[in-house]
Amino acid sequence: MKRIAPLASTLMLTLAGTSLGLAATARAADARDDKGESLPTVNVTASGTGRDASRVRSAGVAGFDEAPLIDTPASVAVVTAAQMRDQQSRLLSDVVKNDASINENYAPVGYYENFSIRGITLDPASAYRIDGLTVAGEQTIALENKERVEFLKGVAGLQAGVSSAGGIVNYVTKRPADVRSITLGTDSYGSRYLATDLGTLFGEQKQFGLRINAAHEDIHSYVNNGDGWRDFASLSATWALSSKTLVQFDAEYQQKAQHSVAGYQLLGGTTLPSGVSPKTMLTPQSWAQPVRDSSLNYRLRVDTDFNANWHGYVQAGRSRAVIDDYLAFPYGSGGGASSTFAANGDFDVYDYRVPNDERRNDEAQAVMIGKFATGWLKHELTMGVAMSRRVVDKSDGISVQVGSGNIYTGTEQLAPANAIIPPAYRNLDSRQKALFFSDRLQFSERWQALAGGREVWLNEQAFGTNPRTTSRNLFLPQLALIFKPIQNVSLYGSYAETLTLGTTAPFWTSNKYEVLAPSVAKQLEAGVKYDASPELALTAAVFRIRKAYEYQKPDNSLEGLTYVQQGKQTNTGLELGASGKLTPRLAVGASVTATRARASDTGTAAYDGQQVVNVPRLRSSVYADYALPGVQGVNLMGSWLYSASKPATRDGSVSLPAVHVFNAGLRYQLRVSGHTATLRANLDNVFDKRYWKDAGQYLGDGYVHLGAPRTARLSLQYDF
Repeated sequence: MKRIAPLASTLMLTLAGTSLGLAATARAADARDDKGESLPTVNVTASGTGRDASRVRSAGVAGFDEAPLIDTPASVAVVTAAQMRDQQSRLLSDVVKNDASINENYAPVGYYENFSIRGITLDPASAYRIDGLTVAGEQTIALENKERVEFLKGVAGLQAGVSSAGGIVNYVTKRPADVRSITLGTDSYGSRYLATDLGTLFGEQKQFGLRINAAHEDIHSYVNNGDGWRDFASLSATWALSSKTLVQFDAEYQQKAQHSVAGYQLLGGTTLPSGVSPKTMLTPQSWAQPVRDSSLNYRLRVDTDFNANWHGYVQAGRSRAVIDDYLAFPYGSGGGASSTFAANGDFDVYDYRVPNDERRNDEAQAVMIGKFATGWLKHELTMGVAMSRRVVDKSDGISVQVGSGNIYTGTEQLAPANAIIPPAYRNLDSRQKALFFSDRLQFSERWQALAGGREVWLNEQAFGTNPRTTSRNLFLPQLALIFKPIQNVSLYGSYAETLTLGTTAPFWTSNKYEVLAPSVAKQLEAGVKYDASPELALTAAVFRIRKAYEYQKPDNSLEGLTYVQQGKQTNTGLELGASGKLTPRLAVGASVTATRARASDTGTAAYDGQQVVNVPRLRSSVYADYALPGVQGVNLMGSWLYSASKPATRDGSVSLPAVHVFNAGLRYQLRVSGHTATLRANLDNVFDKRYWKDAGQYLGDGYVHLGAPRTARLSLQYDF
């Protein structure tokens, strides 16, 4: 695919938007049709997401429509566009640092990232969504056109059916509005960033809306030889067909190319590397190419109000991601004799190439939402159908050892492999059908119950070395009870189930590439939500999630290991949170999570009772935004992130040390020629702390990744 034109084209788009007169003169909510009825509002945003809002009050990630958070019997975290702009977030890893329950889980620089919630790794096939529809998680999802990012923490069987037990991530797209903005940015390593946000409402009754976001980024990484670039463009369109029907269309396209930075492995399988720098690229080879990630996501949705009490919508979308891997990859040692680095820091270097790795998610939903009463009992009923398909087409690629290197002395220039890449073929074809319902039963002003579930039909075919067919049909229930002793306090208890797909055996086990059977994960949760004031919310929740434990079991096979699903992983935890304004000048966001994630009945005594890999027992995140008195438009910002030690091995013999990271920032808003301009300056990792950020696993292998060094970032946003 051809690359979108960089900085100049993005700037031309801004000028074109200006010449087309994108400044609209009235809001759609004020428009009237010929019958005098109000047309539906085109500028759709959640309450509490603007610059002056102290906190978010509603989200849609926990159901199929927007709902007040205080009435939602689940743990939900929301990060708004304003906070992402203030923190100059470019990646989801920049966003998740605002919640202590979310952790990086194999998120190397230059590659698509993955995460864990409540200590359970998310499934890229099903855990990531845009506006409620699944997208291929093997992409770097742009933030420029996102109004907010919502996180449902824990089991989401009703919402997702087949999904990770950790939760789901939902990106909410910005809707058309009268907006014109341009942002310029850079950092201490010389990166360049340009983004535009252009929108309008037009038509006689302002029934049409358009919004275009575009961005170009020249990425100068803090890692030597880790540079790259990114181009992004999106379109959001809205058409109010009548006072009762609204049509929405969204499309976004992105290309990214960046040299991927491989993680380290334990030395001899028993020791963390020491004396290494986050700026070091282990295998800088002239023939290694950047990882290229191209993605296209689009969605069409039609909403209709049938009457005052019944509303429905249908939506369908496609997400396509294509990854090209051409890497010089450090892995193992001793010419393939070991799957970890050697005790002295030696490692093998592989010419690893997997081009045209395509992942595609297709999904369609039809949902009906209504309110009615049966006698004294009030109902809010949601019911619908969903169909989805996940397809993976890719080559097995090549992985040929071409030499070796050392983490301390470096890697010399090596010759690439002379190998032929095998053709691509269909690796996976996974199809789901589902019927779902959820009924909110209101017994009185104080008591409510939620009863619902999802009937899932899963048919999946995997091809290749170990072909298999999976066919499952089951009902996934979700139940909750809510008690509100007073209007601003909500206590709840809930139970939920989900179906999680089995993972794939590593190539170095006796059953290599075998995909384990799906299994059911279950969750119990209880919590309290307290709106201490209109601008401050406090939350607390306890949870227990139980799922199948999957690992490489030592045995008497020729390889010495077999990948099995044996025993249970039980994650028990406590989450505390606060968001909003403590004073008129001080806004805060704070969360603390304690997690006990243990394996049991695994059949390997050394693993039983151990904390699960990459899950800290305690983690906290504190963010503050303070408006300086006597200085109009100046805000000081800062955050403190803490993670306790977390295991890097299943037997707990090696752990990443505990770490504190401090960040600081400044926002200065001023008027220039009658328009608003906002200058943002951020200093991440203020004390230049050297630390290991995660011990995530990928395809069965364990890696440890270094955190970023001190980084300064500067941006200027001009609204015209």
